[in-house]
Amino acid sequence: MKKLLALVMAAFFMVGMVSTSALADAAKGQKYYLKFMKKTTGLNGAKFATMHTQDEWKALFANNAEKFISEFSKKYPKSEKFFNSKKFKSKYSKHIADFVIEYANDSGNVPSC
Repeated sequence: MKKLLALVMAAFFMVGMVSTSALADAAKGQKYYLKFMKKTTGLNGAKFATMHTQDEWKALFANNAEKFISEFSKKYPKSEKFFNSKKFKSKYSKHIADFVIEYANDSGNVPSC
């Protein structure tokens, strides 16, 4: 009985660790914005995030960020290569989306960048 209980607890712990790392993170998004986008956009994170409301950001990042890539590639041509990269689509976009939604102009939150 003790072995079964230990096995169940270990399984819950493992699932918790895996699912937590799979979620988007606003802090990571802020770091990615500062590292990959700040220089090419010329905006700090707070100004960039407040360009849209939370609902507008969600719509822009829907469908693998197609609308975001289209809009911001035109606004910031220097970032176009980054926006169309596989890493942006698979890794960075979900975190950047979480960052801009967290600090959108209707959120009341202000990032520290």
